[in-house]
Amino acid sequence: MKNEKRTKIILGIIFAALLITGGLPLWKHHHFRTPVVAGPGVTRVIHLSDFLPSLKGTVADTDVFVLEGREPGGKALVMAGTHPNEPAGELSAIIIIENAIVEKGTLFVIPTFNVSASRETKPGDGYPLYFDIPTPWGAKRFRMGNRDASPLEQWPDPDVYIHYPEKQLLSFLDIRNTNRTWPGRPNGLLMERVTFAAMELIRKNAVDVAVDMHGAETMFPVTNCIVAPEKSAKIAAMVSMTVKAMEGFDNHVEPSPENFRGLSHREIGDYSDALPFLLEAPLPFLDQPTGPKTEKLMLDGKDPFLLSLSRKKKLFVSYDENGWPMDKRVGQHTSVLLEIFRQYSKKFPEKAIRLSGVPRYAEIVKNGVGSWFHDPAKADPKSIYEE
Repeated sequence: MKNEKRTKIILGIIFAALLITGGLPLWKHHHFRTPVVAGPGVTRVIHLSDFLPSLKGTVADTDVFVLEGREPGGKALVMAGTHPNEPAGELSAIIIIENAIVEKGTLFVIPTFNVSASRETKPGDGYPLYFDIPTPWGAKRFRMGNRDASPLEQWPDPDVYIHYPEKQLLSFLDIRNTNRTWPGRPNGLLMERVTFAAMELIRKNAVDVAVDMHGAETMFPVTNCIVAPEKSAKIAAMVSMTVKAMEGFDNHVEPSPENFRGLSHREIGDYSDALPFLLEAPLPFLDQPTGPKTEKLMLDGKDPFLLSLSRKKKLFVSYDENGWPMDKRVGQHTSVLLEIFRQYSKKFPEKAIRLSGVPRYAEIVKNGVGSWFHDPAKADPKSIYEE
Protein backbone atom coordinates (compact mmCIF):
# COMPACT_ATOMS: atom_id res chain seq x y z
CA MET A 1 0.00 0.00 0.00
CA LYS A 2 2.81 2.42 0.91
CA ASN A 3 4.63 1.65 -2.36
CA GLU A 4 1.43 2.27 -4.32
CA LYS A 5 0.88 5.60 -2.58
CA ARG A 6 4.50 6.59 -3.16
CA THR A 7 4.17 5.72 -6.86
CA LYS A 8 1.06 7.89 -7.19
CA ILE A 9 2.81 10.81 -5.52
CA ILE A 10 5.85 10.46 -7.80
CA LEU A 11 3.64 10.23 -10.88
CA GLY A 12 1.69 13.28 -9.69
CA ILE A 13 4.90 15.25 -9.27
CA ILE A 14 6.11 14.21 -12.73
CA PHE A 15 2.75 15.18 -14.28
CA ALA A 16 2.81 18.57 -12.53
CA ALA A 17 6.40 19.17 -13.68
CA LEU A 18 5.49 18.34 -17.27
CA LEU A 19 2.43 20.57 -17.08
CA ILE A 20 4.46 23.51 -15.78
CA THR A 21 7.31 22.91 -18.22
CA GLY A 22 4.94 22.78 -21.17
CA GLY A 23 2.58 25.52 -20.02
CA LEU A 24 5.06 28.15 -18.83
CA PRO A 25 6.35 29.09 -22.32
CA LEU A 26 2.76 29.47 -23.53
CA TRP A 27 1.87 31.60 -20.50
CA LYS A 28 4.89 33.83 -21.14
CA HIS A 29 3.95 34.11 -24.82
CA HIS A 30 0.38 35.09 -23.94
CA HIS A 31 1.60 37.87 -21.64
CA PHE A 32 4.49 39.08 -23.81
CA ARG A 33 4.10 42.64 -25.12
CA THR A 34 5.96 44.41 -27.91
CA PRO A 35 6.68 48.10 -27.21
CA VAL A 36 5.53 50.49 -29.93
CA VAL A 37 6.78 54.08 -29.92
CA ALA A 38 4.11 56.59 -30.92
CA GLY A 39 5.92 58.83 -33.40
CA PRO A 40 5.65 62.60 -33.86
CA GLY A 41 2.63 62.20 -36.14
CA VAL A 42 0.47 60.47 -33.52
CA THR A 43 -1.87 63.06 -32.02
CA ARG A 44 -3.86 60.74 -29.72
CA VAL A 45 -4.50 57.09 -28.95
CA ILE A 46 -8.05 55.83 -28.50
CA HIS A 47 -9.51 52.34 -28.13
CA LEU A 48 -11.92 50.15 -30.01
CA SER A 49 -14.06 50.10 -26.87
CA ASP A 50 -14.70 53.83 -27.39
CA PHE A 51 -17.04 52.69 -30.16
CA LEU A 52 -18.56 49.75 -28.26
CA PRO A 53 -18.23 50.01 -24.47
CA SER A 54 -18.87 46.28 -23.90
CA LEU A 55 -15.33 45.63 -25.22
CA LYS A 56 -13.75 47.62 -22.40
CA GLY A 57 -11.78 45.37 -20.06
CA THR A 58 -11.85 42.41 -22.45
CA VAL A 59 -8.95 40.85 -24.34
CA ALA A 60 -10.61 42.09 -27.54
CA ASP A 61 -10.10 45.79 -26.83
CA THR A 62 -7.18 47.29 -28.74
CA ASP A 63 -5.32 50.54 -29.37
CA VAL A 64 -6.27 52.82 -32.25
CA PHE A 65 -3.51 55.31 -33.09
CA VAL A 66 -4.81 58.56 -34.56
CA LEU A 67 -2.62 60.73 -36.79
CA GLU A 68 -4.34 64.04 -37.56
CA GLY A 69 -2.99 66.15 -40.38
CA ARG A 70 -1.99 69.76 -40.47
CA GLU A 71 -4.77 70.35 -42.99
CA PRO A 72 -8.26 68.81 -43.14
CA GLY A 73 -8.83 66.20 -45.80
CA GLY A 74 -9.95 62.62 -46.18
CA LYS A 75 -9.93 59.95 -43.49
CA ALA A 76 -8.43 56.49 -43.69
CA LEU A 77 -8.41 53.41 -41.47
CA VAL A 78 -5.43 51.05 -41.68
CA MET A 79 -5.83 47.65 -40.01
CA ALA A 80 -3.28 44.91 -39.35
CA GLY A 81 -3.36 41.79 -37.23
CA THR A 82 -6.74 40.61 -38.48
CA HIS A 83 -4.84 37.34 -38.88
CA PRO A 84 -1.81 37.60 -36.54
CA ASN A 85 -0.06 34.67 -38.24
CA GLU A 86 0.37 37.07 -41.19
CA PRO A 87 2.71 39.55 -39.46
CA ALA A 88 3.93 41.71 -42.38
CA GLY A 89 0.82 43.85 -41.95
CA GLU A 90 1.54 44.42 -38.27
CA LEU A 91 5.14 45.46 -39.03
CA SER A 92 3.89 47.83 -41.73
CA ALA A 93 1.38 49.39 -39.33
CA ILE A 94 4.08 49.94 -36.70
CA ILE A 95 6.35 51.61 -39.26
CA ILE A 96 3.49 54.02 -39.98
CA ILE A 97 2.78 54.67 -36.28
CA GLU A 98 6.42 55.33 -35.48
CA ASN A 99 7.32 57.41 -38.55
CA ALA A 100 4.38 58.89 -40.46
CA ILE A 101 3.56 62.58 -40.52
CA VAL A 102 0.11 63.27 -41.94
CA GLU A 103 0.15 66.47 -43.94
CA LYS A 104 -3.49 66.37 -45.00
CA GLY A 105 -6.36 64.29 -43.67
CA THR A 106 -6.59 61.88 -40.76
CA LEU A 107 -5.25 58.35 -40.32
CA PHE A 108 -6.56 55.74 -37.87
CA VAL A 109 -4.15 52.80 -37.43
CA ILE A 110 -4.94 49.54 -35.62
CA PRO A 111 -1.77 47.39 -35.45
CA THR A 112 -3.38 44.44 -33.62
CA PHE A 113 -6.98 43.99 -34.72
CA ASN A 114 -7.54 40.48 -33.31
CA VAL A 115 -5.71 40.70 -29.98
CA SER A 116 -6.88 37.27 -28.79
CA ALA A 117 -5.44 35.54 -31.86
CA SER A 118 -2.18 37.45 -31.47
CA ARG A 119 -1.66 35.93 -28.00
CA GLU A 120 -1.76 32.29 -29.05
CA THR A 121 0.12 30.32 -31.63
CA LYS A 122 0.10 26.80 -33.08
CA PRO A 123 2.71 24.76 -31.19
CA GLY A 124 1.04 21.59 -32.48
CA ASP A 125 1.91 22.70 -36.01
CA GLY A 126 5.41 23.64 -34.94
CA TYR A 127 4.87 27.42 -35.07
CA PRO A 128 7.57 29.41 -33.26
CA LEU A 129 6.41 31.49 -30.31
CA TYR A 130 8.30 34.60 -31.39
CA PHE A 131 10.27 36.12 -34.23
CA ASP A 132 12.97 38.81 -34.04
CA ILE A 133 13.51 41.69 -36.44
CA PRO A 134 17.09 43.08 -36.50
CA THR A 135 17.37 46.84 -35.97
CA PRO A 136 20.32 49.24 -35.62
CA TRP A 137 19.87 49.09 -31.82
CA GLY A 138 19.28 45.34 -31.41
CA ALA A 139 16.60 42.76 -32.08
CA LYS A 140 12.94 43.74 -31.74
CA ARG A 141 10.84 40.76 -30.66
CA PHE A 142 7.27 40.04 -31.74
CA ARG A 143 4.77 37.37 -30.72
CA MET A 144 3.92 34.86 -33.41
CA GLY A 145 0.12 34.71 -33.55
CA ASN A 146 -2.63 32.46 -34.82
CA ARG A 147 -5.35 32.96 -37.43
CA ASP A 148 -8.36 32.78 -35.11
CA ALA A 149 -9.20 34.06 -31.63
CA SER A 150 -8.60 31.67 -28.76
CA PRO A 151 -11.51 29.35 -27.90
CA LEU A 152 -10.68 30.09 -24.26
CA GLU A 153 -11.84 33.66 -24.81
CA GLN A 154 -14.82 32.99 -27.06
CA TRP A 155 -16.63 29.78 -26.25
CA PRO A 156 -18.40 27.65 -27.25
CA ASP A 157 -18.10 27.50 -31.04
CA PRO A 158 -21.44 26.88 -32.74
CA ASP A 159 -21.94 23.72 -34.79
CA VAL A 160 -22.47 26.04 -37.77
CA TYR A 161 -21.71 29.75 -37.83
CA ILE A 162 -24.67 31.69 -39.24
CA HIS A 163 -23.37 35.03 -40.50
CA TYR A 164 -25.19 38.14 -39.36
CA PRO A 165 -27.04 39.75 -41.04
CA GLU A 166 -26.79 37.81 -44.32
CA LYS A 167 -27.52 34.41 -42.70
CA GLN A 168 -24.92 32.62 -44.84
CA LEU A 169 -23.73 29.34 -43.31
CA LEU A 170 -19.99 29.33 -42.59
CA SER A 171 -17.55 27.04 -40.83
CA PHE A 172 -17.84 26.96 -37.04
CA LEU A 173 -14.22 28.19 -36.83
CA ASP A 174 -15.08 31.36 -38.71
CA ILE A 175 -16.91 32.80 -35.72
CA ARG A 176 -13.41 33.41 -34.25
CA ASN A 177 -12.01 34.80 -37.52
CA THR A 178 -12.28 38.59 -37.67
CA ASN A 179 -12.26 38.46 -41.46
CA ARG A 180 -15.52 36.51 -41.40
CA THR A 181 -17.53 38.43 -38.79
CA TRP A 182 -17.98 41.80 -40.55
CA PRO A 183 -20.11 43.91 -40.21
CA GLY A 184 -20.59 42.42 -36.75
CA ARG A 185 -23.29 43.11 -34.19
CA PRO A 186 -23.24 44.92 -30.85
CA ASN A 187 -24.69 42.02 -28.84
CA GLY A 188 -22.93 39.19 -30.68
CA LEU A 189 -20.02 37.00 -29.71
CA LEU A 190 -16.71 38.71 -28.93
CA MET A 191 -15.26 38.78 -32.47
CA GLU A 192 -18.58 39.99 -33.88
CA ARG A 193 -18.38 42.87 -31.42
CA VAL A 194 -14.81 43.63 -32.53
CA THR A 195 -15.86 44.08 -36.15
CA PHE A 196 -19.01 45.98 -35.15
CA ALA A 197 -16.86 48.42 -33.14
CA ALA A 198 -14.62 48.91 -36.17
CA MET A 199 -17.68 49.57 -38.33
CA GLU A 200 -18.80 52.16 -35.78
CA LEU A 201 -15.36 53.80 -35.96
CA ILE A 202 -15.72 53.96 -39.74
CA ARG A 203 -19.28 55.29 -39.70
CA LYS A 204 -18.95 57.79 -36.85
CA ASN A 205 -15.74 59.27 -38.26
CA ALA A 206 -16.94 59.24 -41.87
CA VAL A 207 -13.88 57.21 -42.92
CA ASP A 208 -13.30 57.39 -46.68
CA VAL A 209 -10.75 54.58 -47.20
CA ALA A 210 -10.29 51.34 -45.20
CA VAL A 211 -7.26 49.11 -45.80
CA ASP A 212 -6.86 45.63 -44.26
CA MET A 213 -3.32 44.13 -44.60
CA HIS A 214 -2.82 40.36 -44.89
CA GLY A 215 -0.54 37.61 -46.18
CA ALA A 216 -1.46 34.55 -48.24
CA GLU A 217 0.10 31.29 -49.39
CA THR A 218 2.09 31.18 -52.62
CA MET A 219 -0.11 28.24 -53.68
CA PHE A 220 -3.29 30.29 -53.20
CA PRO A 221 -4.44 32.30 -56.24
CA VAL A 222 -5.57 35.28 -54.17
CA THR A 223 -2.07 36.43 -53.21
CA ASN A 224 0.26 39.24 -54.20
CA CYS A 225 -2.81 41.35 -54.88
CA ILE A 226 -5.39 43.92 -53.88
CA VAL A 227 -8.87 42.56 -53.21
CA ALA A 228 -11.52 45.18 -53.89
CA PRO A 229 -15.29 45.37 -54.43
CA GLU A 230 -16.84 47.19 -57.38
CA LYS A 231 -16.84 50.60 -55.70
CA SER A 232 -13.06 50.40 -55.09
CA ALA A 233 -12.06 48.57 -58.27
CA LYS A 234 -10.96 51.53 -60.41
CA ILE A 235 -8.63 52.91 -57.77
CA ALA A 236 -7.28 49.40 -57.09
CA ALA A 237 -6.56 48.89 -60.79
CA MET A 238 -4.66 52.19 -61.01
CA VAL A 239 -2.67 51.31 -57.89
CA SER A 240 -1.76 47.87 -59.22
CA MET A 241 -0.63 49.18 -62.60
CA THR A 242 1.35 52.02 -61.02
CA VAL A 243 3.35 49.95 -58.54
CA LYS A 244 4.17 47.39 -61.23
CA ALA A 245 5.34 50.06 -63.65
CA MET A 246 7.07 52.40 -61.22
CA GLU A 247 8.32 50.12 -58.44
CA GLY A 248 8.93 46.86 -60.25
CA PHE A 249 7.01 44.32 -58.16
CA ASP A 250 4.08 42.22 -59.32
CA ASN A 251 0.60 43.03 -58.11
CA HIS A 252 -2.86 42.40 -59.47
CA VAL A 253 -6.49 43.03 -58.52
CA GLU A 254 -8.93 40.38 -57.35
CA PRO A 255 -12.67 41.17 -57.21
CA SER A 256 -14.39 40.89 -53.85
CA PRO A 257 -16.97 38.07 -54.21
CA GLU A 258 -20.54 39.27 -53.77
CA ASN A 259 -21.79 36.00 -52.34
CA PHE A 260 -19.09 35.28 -49.76
CA ARG A 261 -20.04 37.14 -46.62
CA GLY A 262 -18.20 38.41 -43.57
CA LEU A 263 -15.11 39.71 -45.37
CA SER A 264 -13.76 43.18 -44.63
CA HIS A 265 -13.39 44.06 -48.33
CA ARG A 266 -17.06 43.20 -48.89
CA GLU A 267 -18.93 44.25 -45.76
CA ILE A 268 -17.14 47.57 -45.08
CA GLY A 269 -18.18 48.74 -48.53
CA ASP A 270 -21.72 47.41 -48.20
CA TYR A 271 -22.38 48.81 -44.72
CA SER A 272 -20.62 52.18 -44.93
CA ASP A 273 -19.58 54.82 -47.44
CA ALA A 274 -15.89 53.85 -47.13
CA LEU A 275 -13.92 52.37 -50.01
CA PRO A 276 -12.39 49.09 -48.76
CA PHE A 277 -9.19 47.39 -49.94
CA LEU A 278 -7.55 44.20 -48.69
CA LEU A 279 -3.84 43.70 -49.38
CA GLU A 280 -2.32 40.23 -49.74
CA ALA A 281 1.46 39.74 -49.74
CA PRO A 282 2.95 36.27 -50.47
CA LEU A 283 3.68 34.32 -47.29
CA PRO A 284 5.47 30.98 -47.87
CA PHE A 285 5.29 30.16 -44.15
CA LEU A 286 1.56 29.42 -44.53
CA ASP A 287 1.95 26.98 -47.42
CA GLN A 288 1.34 23.36 -46.45
CA PRO A 289 4.11 21.55 -48.39
CA THR A 290 7.06 23.20 -46.68
CA GLY A 291 9.77 22.14 -44.29
CA PRO A 292 9.57 22.95 -40.56
CA LYS A 293 7.63 26.10 -39.62
CA THR A 294 10.64 27.92 -38.23
CA GLU A 295 11.33 31.55 -37.45
CA LYS A 296 13.80 31.51 -40.35
CA LEU A 297 11.10 30.42 -42.80
CA MET A 298 8.83 33.17 -41.50
CA LEU A 299 11.53 35.80 -42.05
CA ASP A 300 13.23 34.75 -45.29
CA GLY A 301 10.49 32.72 -47.01
CA LYS A 302 13.02 30.25 -48.40
CA ASP A 303 11.88 26.64 -48.76
CA PRO A 304 13.25 23.85 -51.01
CA PHE A 305 9.84 22.22 -51.47
CA LEU A 306 8.27 25.45 -52.69
CA LEU A 307 11.26 26.02 -54.97
CA SER A 308 10.64 22.60 -56.52
CA LEU A 309 6.95 23.38 -56.96
CA SER A 310 7.81 26.72 -58.52
CA ARG A 311 9.92 24.98 -61.17
CA LYS A 312 6.85 22.86 -61.93
CA LYS A 313 4.76 26.05 -62.20
CA LYS A 314 2.54 25.09 -59.27
CA LEU A 315 2.74 28.46 -57.48
CA PHE A 316 0.79 31.65 -58.12
CA VAL A 317 3.77 33.97 -57.62
CA SER A 318 7.31 34.06 -58.93
CA TYR A 319 9.61 32.14 -56.60
CA ASP A 320 13.35 31.48 -56.71
CA GLU A 321 16.31 30.86 -54.39
CA ASN A 322 15.76 34.28 -52.80
CA GLY A 323 12.41 33.21 -51.33
CA TRP A 324 9.96 35.87 -50.18
CA PRO A 325 11.69 37.74 -47.33
CA MET A 326 9.85 39.87 -44.80
CA ASP A 327 11.43 43.05 -46.19
CA LYS A 328 9.74 42.50 -49.57
CA ARG A 329 6.37 41.74 -47.99
CA VAL A 330 6.40 44.80 -45.76
CA GLY A 331 7.72 46.98 -48.58
CA GLN A 332 4.89 45.89 -50.85
CA HIS A 333 2.34 46.72 -48.17
CA THR A 334 3.65 50.23 -47.56
CA SER A 335 4.02 51.02 -51.26
CA VAL A 336 0.54 49.76 -52.14
CA LEU A 337 -0.96 51.58 -49.16
CA LEU A 338 0.72 54.88 -50.07
CA GLU A 339 -0.33 54.46 -53.69
CA ILE A 340 -3.95 53.87 -52.63
CA PHE A 341 -3.86 57.19 -50.79
CA ARG A 342 -2.24 58.92 -53.78
CA GLN A 343 -4.76 57.59 -56.29
CA TYR A 344 -7.67 58.36 -53.97
CA SER A 345 -6.38 61.91 -53.51
CA LYS A 346 -6.15 62.40 -57.28
CA LYS A 347 -9.74 61.25 -57.72
CA PHE A 348 -11.08 63.17 -54.71
CA PRO A 349 -8.76 66.18 -54.20
CA GLU A 350 -11.14 67.76 -51.70
CA LYS A 351 -10.62 64.67 -49.51
CA ALA A 352 -6.92 64.17 -50.10
CA ILE A 353 -4.89 61.96 -47.73
CA ARG A 354 -1.21 62.87 -47.79
CA LEU A 355 1.56 61.68 -45.51
CA SER A 356 5.33 61.65 -45.40
CA GLY A 357 7.98 59.71 -43.52
CA VAL A 358 6.81 56.24 -44.59
CA PRO A 359 9.32 54.23 -46.68
CA ARG A 360 8.31 52.50 -49.87
CA TYR A 361 9.29 49.12 -51.29
CA ALA A 362 12.79 49.89 -52.57
CA GLU A 363 13.85 51.60 -49.32
CA ILE A 364 12.67 48.77 -47.12
CA VAL A 365 14.21 46.06 -49.31
CA LYS A 366 17.52 47.97 -49.30
CA ASN A 367 17.70 48.89 -45.61
CA GLY A 368 15.55 46.26 -43.88
CA VAL A 369 12.29 46.56 -41.96
CA GLY A 370 14.07 47.17 -38.66
CA SER A 371 15.65 50.40 -39.90
CA TRP A 372 12.37 52.20 -39.25
CA PHE A 373 11.69 50.94 -35.73
CA HIS A 374 12.49 53.35 -32.90
CA ASP A 375 14.43 52.29 -29.81
CA PRO A 376 11.98 52.27 -26.85
CA ALA A 377 14.92 52.70 -24.45
CA LYS A 378 15.56 56.15 -25.92
CA ALA A 379 11.93 57.21 -26.28
CA ASP A 380 9.76 59.26 -23.95
CA PRO A 381 8.04 56.67 -21.71
CA LYS A 382 4.73 58.46 -22.30
CA SER A 383 5.00 57.64 -26.01
CA ILE A 384 5.39 53.88 -25.50
CA TYR A 385 2.44 51.54 -25.95
CA GLU A 386 2.53 47.77 -25.55
CA GLU A 387 0.82 45.65 -28.20
